[in-house]
Amino acid sequence: MSENNYKKYSSKYKPDFDSLKSSVNLSSTATGFASPVADSIECELDLNKYLVKNSVATFFMRANSYAMLGAGIKTNDLLIVDRSIQVKNKDIVIAIYNGELMLRRYYQGVEKIFLRPENQKYQTLVIRNVDEVDFEIWGVVSYVVSTVCK
Repeated sequence: MSENNYKKYSSKYKPDFDSLKSSVNLSSTATGFASPVADSIECELDLNKYLVKNSVATFFMRANSYAMLGAGIKTNDLLIVDRSIQVKNKDIVIAIYNGELMLRRYYQGVEKIFLRPENQKYQTLVIRNVDEVDFEIWGVVSYVVSTVCK
């Protein structure tokens, strides 16, 4: 992939790491829910500490299909993608195939790579010769942030 194509993909998804910080009230209780009037500890929760291992190589993207629904990833879920992680079998990855970004589960076969969706409505992509196609593993999905209510 050329440097210009890399910039096209990478510059679009630069995260704003300051926006991952939030002030929270933490309290504990033996059973049930914490009382709103209970003593609590106020602290700043920095999600970078938990979700971003390598800030230079981490990007945020939105899922734009239901290809990975079986893995619990829905359209518009926030994907935290780390380009510094070495891909291994069964990782969920962002791949570039013929210029198109796709979200799939990665499998390395003996002489082929399989990019499998987790939704029967989508087909598995089989790559037989990596050198003959426009293909790259762009990054590994390390976390998914999903909306549970709207």
